[in-house]
Parts: sequence; C-alpha cells; structure tokens
Amino acid sequence: MMRKSFLFATWAGGGAVPPVLSIARALRERGHDVRVLADSSLHDEVAAVGAEPIAWTSAPQGDPSDPAKDVIRDYEARTPIGQFARLRDRIVCGPAADYARDTLAELRDRPADVLVAEHMLLGVFTGGEAAGIPMASLVTTLYPLATPGAPPPGLGLRPATGAFGRLRDRVLTRLLVAPWQTGRKALNAARVANGLPPLDSVVEAFDRVDRQLVLSPRAFDHPGRRFPANLRHVGPRLDDPAWAGEPELPPGDAPLVLVGLSSSFMKQGDLLGRIAEALGTLPVRALLTTGPAVDPATIPAPANVKVVAAAPHNLVLPHTALTITHAGHGTAIKSLAAGVPLVCMPLGRDQTEVARHVEFAGAGVMVSKKAAAGVIARAVERVLGDPSYRREARRLAAEIAAETATDLAVAELEALAARAGTAERMG
Repeated sequence: MMRKSFLFATWAGGGAVPPVLSIARALRERGHDVRVLADSSLHDEVAAVGAEPIAWTSAPQGDPSDPAKDVIRDYEARTPIGQFARLRDRIVCGPAADYARDTLAELRDRPADVLVAEHMLLGVFTGGEAAGIPMASLVTTLYPLATPGAPPPGLGLRPATGAFGRLRDRVLTRLLVAPWQTGRKALNAARVANGLPPLDSVVEAFDRVDRQLVLSPRAFDHPGRRFPANLRHVGPRLDDPAWAGEPELPPGDAPLVLVGLSSSFMKQGDLLGRIAEALGTLPVRALLTTGPAVDPATIPAPANVKVVAAAPHNLVLPHTALTITHAGHGTAIKSLAAGVPLVCMPLGRDQTEVARHVEFAGAGVMVSKKAAAGVIARAVERVLGDPSYRREARRLAAEIAAETATDLAVAELEALAARAGTAERMG
C-alpha cells in the first residue's frame, strides 16, 4: 500500500515494550514512516527496530533497568490494590494531561495517519481524540477489562457456573471497576482542557479508539468470552528485545530449564536465589536470566545453573524442556509458542491471571513466590515427569502458529491508515 505515517507511543513498562516495538518494526519494514514517543531510556530499543525515537517532554520518564528511576515502583506496594493504584495514578490517569500535551505537540508539528499506543496510555488517546486522528490501542496481555462470558479478569477465576457464580461475577466486577473512578478527575481534567467532554467512567475511556488490538492468543483466553465490537485478537508478538544478546547455553545433555522473572525490577532477587537452589538439587541444567534490573553476580548458583543478565528466549526455547517464570505474558506466551510447559511464580500485575490460564490450559502449574526451594523443586519434577504438560503446551503452540501465520496487527493498522486517507480525499 501507499507509504503512511504512524505515530506510536509507549512507556517504560517492562515486558509491554517489545511487542509494541515489534509492530513498529514490521510497519517500518513495509516502508511506512514510524516514529515512537517513548521514555528516553527506550530510545536505543526504538532505533534498533528502525523507528525514530521521540522523547516525552512533559510526561513521566522511567528506566526499567534502574529501580530508582521506576515511575510506578509497584514493588513497594503491599497489596494488589496498592499496585493497581500506582499504575492508575502514575501512568494511566494521573499524568493524562502531560501525555496528551506531548502527543498533541508532536501531531501538530508532524501529522500522522494513525496513532498507535500501549492501551494504558489514556492521556495519549486523549490527545489523539482531540486531534481527530484514527487510533489503535495495543493490549499486550490478556484483555484486562470485564466482559460478558468470562469471570472478572485479574483474579485467576474459572468461568462461573449457576446462579451463585453469576452473582459472584456481578459483585466482583463492580468491586474491580470502582478503584478506577479515583482517576476520573485527572483524566477528565485532561479531556476538558483539550475540548473533549468528561466521561462518567475511566473504564469507558479504554473503548474510545477505532481498534483495540489484543496481542495475546485467542485460544489462551476463556472460550466463551465476548468482546467489544472494536476489539481484534491479532496474535502475540514473539520477537526478542534488542538487548537480549546472544545465547549462552550451559553445557551437557540434561534437560534444560530456562528461568526468567521479569525485565523490570520486582524485588525478584531472593526468588531467583531460591529457584537456583532448587535446580541445584535436580538432574537438570539451567539458564537463569536476571533481566536488566538485577546484577547476575548477586545470585548464588550451583554448578548446573548458569546465570546471565539476558538471553534471546526464541533461540533458547527450542532446546528447553521447562520454563520457570513470573508469568509475565511475554515469557509465558513465547514458551507456549515453542511448546514448552511452565512453572509459574507470579510476582504481581497481570501475572496471576496469566499463570491461571496456563493452569486452565493444562500447560503448567502455579507456585507461590514465597515457596521454599524444596517446593519449587517438586513442581519442576512434576511438570518434567508428566508428559501431559508438554502435550498441552504443544497444542497451544499449534494454535499460536496458526494465529501468527499472517501479521494481523499490521493488516489492521494499514486498514486504519487507508481508511483515514480515503476520508481525507473525500473531504
């Protein structure tokens, strides 16, 4: 199609960044102009995919490799609702006016055909709505808002059965929506300042885009779940981040265990140590990746566990028998796409929901992040010793392969751009 201009926006949100930049790369490779509003700490990654990095000037700036520069610092929260409040107040709603200001300034300086942003950046979409530009949000995990035909997300619940289950879902949905409303004042202030009407609900704002593109396999979600009319499942992005480096597999022929617990800081050092201790008692070899926020030298490891800062998972997973993960969506789905079962140890955010879906699919087990080394070792033995886990992981791998055979995300975005061009010509 004709060359189009896409303005992307993202933030230093750890595992949410690589899938967003993967789409930017794909559009750039198809000849489109792509620039990305992003924290300065991400500019090297943006440039590595061939896109032009643009710095935020008013919006918050974070660095996932440095806990002191983490914007949300959700690892300091004592409860899940505390973690949620930090995301709401420090990214989604609190700085909405700043994100809107930067987005509008960039669009006025250099107009674009389509605005594409990580779905939590409601301030960016406020700016896009004010500019009257076609918009697409990128949901980089399981769809996180309540919908008919499924339990309220985030709690790892099975679908309801019977009248009591339906009552459970109605009550929990109201309880989960209520905390969003604390951010409504800041969001509406940003909207009114840009000539837009205020909204009755923050949740309503997520739907005010032309397309919601979910970068998660449809087969990984509840089969009976019904979604908004503007939502499309476009399959996961399986690219490794630019900083992943080269693979360094440990020597030997024993089953390989890959360990990865978040690309941002979540106080995972102690858990990494317990996992290493557990693997030291088993006849396996392991590659333990700490991520950019944890120094590999701080993790004591037995001889059969190789500790590195990072490794390209897509090159390691074909050799892997099992992944131990925090159940971040990216690591979990890459493992399943390779037919590798999982031991999931959620640390927070969306990770309990992802881990439960791994269990629902029969492709792995969930273990508490507080588990002792012996408990972790038994979970590893269970998954490695039962072929049903690998069989179900391979079933999901086939589903993911079918869903990603065509780049549906690029197709949707190019269709938006083409529609915008048609509207301009007709006008």
